[in-house]
Amino acid sequence: MKAPEIIETARLRLCKPMPTDVEDIFRRYAADPAVTRYLSWPTHRTVADTQDFLAWSDSEWQRWPAGPWLLFARDGRAEPLLGSTGLAFQTSTRAVTGYAFAQDAWGQGFATEALLAMVEVARQTGVQRLEAFCHVDHRASAHVLEKCGFLRETSLNEYFVFPNLAAGARSDVLSYAVTF
Repeated sequence: MKAPEIIETARLRLCKPMPTDVEDIFRRYAADPAVTRYLSWPTHRTVADTQDFLAWSDSEWQRWPAGPWLLFARDGRAEPLLGSTGLAFQTSTRAVTGYAFAQDAWGQGFATEALLAMVEVARQTGVQRLEAFCHVDHRASAHVLEKCGFLRETSLNEYFVFPNLAAGARSDVLSYAVTF
């Protein structure tokens, strides 16, 4: 089953990224080193990096039942783009999720709301195992995962290179999953 390109929650509107979103994505969160610190992708240095993300997003949506979504506030604020989330399919029954938010959206429960939406979309599209990983020092993200029903499975030592942390250093991560 193909996921909808637009999803609404109580406070969020999730939309498939469009080419017209490129400047806002870059400005609001993708080029911010504080936002991207613990993410799996490098901080965008130019708008061309964000255009590459949009091309990748389109290919994911063509290949799989879903892909990335942008997160917009539904409350009419001046800066409605809050961040992004999505499902990265590994197989037809296994996907990975995550999220990134502009700094002015931190601490307001948006990550929990977005992640719960991803859990529901994963269930609807036939995912049997939804995974998430976070840096061991990113306690806020671990807390959100646990609030949303993800079970911490293990801590993986020197498992992943976070491109926005010390160059080339492998970091420990916490591995979470929810199964359906």
